[in-house]
Formats: sequence, structure tokens, C-alpha cells
Amino acid sequence: MKANRVFREGVEIYLMDGQAFVAYFYLLMILGPLEFLVLFLPSLDPQIWVGPANLFKVSSVAAMILILYFGSKITNQEYVPWRFYALKRWIHQEGLGIAEIALGQLSLLCLYMFSLLLLSSPLLIWAGAISRAPVVTILTTLSLLSFYSLAYGVWALVALSVWELRTESRQIFVRFFLLVLVFLTALIYLPLNPVAFLLSYLERKDLSLSAHFLFHFLLLGSGLALYFGTLKRKERNP
Repeated sequence: MKANRVFREGVEIYLMDGQAFVAYFYLLMILGPLEFLVLFLPSLDPQIWVGPANLFKVSSVAAMILILYFGSKITNQEYVPWRFYALKRWIHQEGLGIAEIALGQLSLLCLYMFSLLLLSSPLLIWAGAISRAPVVTILTTLSLLSFYSLAYGVWALVALSVWELRTESRQIFVRFFLLVLVFLTALIYLPLNPVAFLLSYLERKDLSLSAHFLFHFLLLGSGLALYFGTLKRKERNP
């Protein structure tokens, strides 16, 4: 991976120069106080979602939403976008093939999402310990968050490849895509919804496992297909 210039560019700008640290800061500043409020906010109604018993549930859902949102922003190059080479420059001036570009950008997607998940993990593990969640439940939840990060995050790469020179269009698409998809799955068929599925798992309720993962594998596959198709069109059209 050292030889991949696309990967090196993302690491240097977002991690070594710290341009993406604002996203990490916001994630911790939202998730940390939220856990504190859920744990210590007094409630007269035991049905309200506050207190140690529900701490891990609320924290897991909040972490999922924050990781998807900030991970998509970073992958979409919304921070200092002018410092990144355009795809056409990588292809037609730097001489990179689309396989190398895709490898670099997909590796960056995994790195960005893993970094956000890594930051969230201590808070989630602490919340799981307070809620007395089994170790298997905590590990499965972290695995689900990783899977969702890839399935939804790849669409930030789709936006980046389609509207690489139109930052505002990319931003609108990513937010609209995440918001609409989450709401539509909740309205059309609840087992497809990531929030509902995660809660059902944590509450040990039954939702259609096969339908949920089939939908998200299709979501991931269609996103990758569209992303590679866009790269091929840019390679053919200087």
C-alpha cells in the first residue's frame, strides 16, 4: 500500500496533517455527553430510555449514525477538498489505472471508518459494561457497525466519482441518500432498517436476518458497481 499514491494522499491530508480531526472531535463531543445524559438524567417514568439498562442500546445507535455521517463526510472529501487531486488528473496526467485508484480510495474508506469506530469503541465498551451486555453482544454490535460503514460509506465514493468537481452536489447527495434510505426502509419494510435491526438484536427480538443482510449486500454491491462504472467512463473520456 506504500506505493499507492491515492492512499498516501488521503493519509497525509486527513491523518498526518489532521484535517479530519474535527470530525473525530465532534463524534466524541456528541457521543460522550449523550452517554452521560442517558446514564444520569433522572426519569420519573421507567419506560423512558434513560438509565444503565438502556445505555448500550442508545450508545450503539448514536455511534452508528455518527460513524455513517462523519465517515461519509471524510470519504466524500468534504474537508479541504481543494487539496485532493481530481480523478481525471490521476488517470490522464499521473497515469494511474482505475484499479489502483479504486484500491486506494476503498482502502481509505476502510481506514476512515475504522478510525471512527476505534474512537467510539472505548465509549461503547464502557456502556456495554455498565449495561452488563455480554461480550459477544458487544463484539457483534461492533461488527454490525463495521458492516454498515462499508455498505453506506461506499456511496460517498459514488458521489465523489460522479460529482468530483461539484462539492455542494456531493454533500447534498450524501446527506439526502443517508436520510431518505433510513426513513424509507423504516416505512416500507422495518427489517431493512439498520436502526431497527440493531435495536431488535440488542433487545433480542426477531427481525428477518436474511432480508436485512441481502438488502445491505445489494446496497454495497450496487454502490461498488456504480463506482467502478464511473471510473471506467472517466478513463475512456479524457
